[in-house]
This record gives sequence, C-alpha cells and structure tokens, in this order.
Amino acid sequence: MIQPQTEPDSSAAALLSGWITRKDLAEALSVTVDTLGRWEARRFGPPCVRAGRMVLYRRRAVQDWLDAQEMPRARVAGGRK
Repeated sequence: MIQPQTEPDSSAAALLSGWITRKDLAEALSVTVDTLGRWEARRFGPPCVRAGRMVLYRRRAVQDWLDAQEMPRARVAGGRK
C-alpha cells in the first residue's frame, strides 16, 4: 500500500514567504491594525489580498507603495538653483 506523502510544516511558511500579515505590517509602520483597515476601505495604502479572515500584503507591493510615498525635498526660497 502506498502511503500519501504529507508536506512538511515548512511548506506553509514557504508558501507565504513573500507576504506579511496585517498585524505585522501595522507594527512595522507604527500604525494600528484598524488604520490599515481604514486605508483599505479608502483604497489608500499598499494593496492587500484576503484569504478567509486573513489579510496579507505582498512584501514587494508594500516596498513599492513606500517608495511612492517619498516626498521630494522642498526648495528653500532664495536658495541655490
């Protein structure tokens, strides 16, 4: 009889290696989980996906969103050109 092979627990971690949870992202950005929820409702903030009750953010998409939030330096009046 052939026994079915079960995948090791590390396969779940490997599957989600490019993703971050809402809780972890909130902690990293120093905002609340509720703030991230409000951002999602307003279509602001990094894009996310829902898997059941879990909300996940692609790490690369978060980095791209952060890059897009970068503000250019303000020019000083009367300064050099």
